[in-house]
Amino acid sequence: MTQVSETAAGKVAKLNRAERNAWTKRRIFDAATKIVGRYGYADASVARITEEAGVAQGTFYNHFENRQELLDQLLPKIGLDMVGFIRERTGTADAARQEIERFTAFFDFIREVPEFLRILNEAEFFAPIGYQKHLDNISTAYVRILRRARFAGAINDFSDEEFEAIVHMLMGARGYLSRRYSFSGGKVTTVPDHIISAYQKLITRGLFAPPDEGTGHER
Repeated sequence: MTQVSETAAGKVAKLNRAERNAWTKRRIFDAATKIVGRYGYADASVARITEEAGVAQGTFYNHFENRQELLDQLLPKIGLDMVGFIRERTGTADAARQEIERFTAFFDFIREVPEFLRILNEAEFFAPIGYQKHLDNISTAYVRILRRARFAGAINDFSDEEFEAIVHMLMGARGYLSRRYSFSGGKVTTVPDHIISAYQKLITRGLFAPPDEGTGHER
């Protein structure tokens, strides 16, 4: 069982009831992340999660009606953490550069939270409500970013409906590329530089960009 240090226990004792509840719920989420990442959704029992969290099973049911409610909330919670992580690592450069930074930050995030990919990949079958909520959360945030880029003149001739389609293309690219290039020896590793450069060229130049006018040469 994960033990709470004396120092942490002392700090928790000073929290008010709402703060203690939030601290405990976060602890359960963190434990569920570890357990689902290690065993998968099917074998992520309440007993395993509460043992990892260092709380009683009765405490678990003070925060969640049942195991499925926790599993349905898990991916959206991690997804929002990911959005915040990526936002902190996105600077104020031009829109294209910011997109490359978001792409790079995604791979940094899965190194920090290696359980994310298993949780994401299994969610469609074991936590479909959470899976759809996660897609909606990410799509809404991403479309908002693209709208701002359009307003600033960095993107032209794309509708909101097309933005939504593009967002799912970009999300799909991250998922497939992470499975192909981010694992080695059962661990999440740094993505190779050529993945970043390929994405940068695709975003900034376009795969089927026409030749430069007047030169007859491709870009």
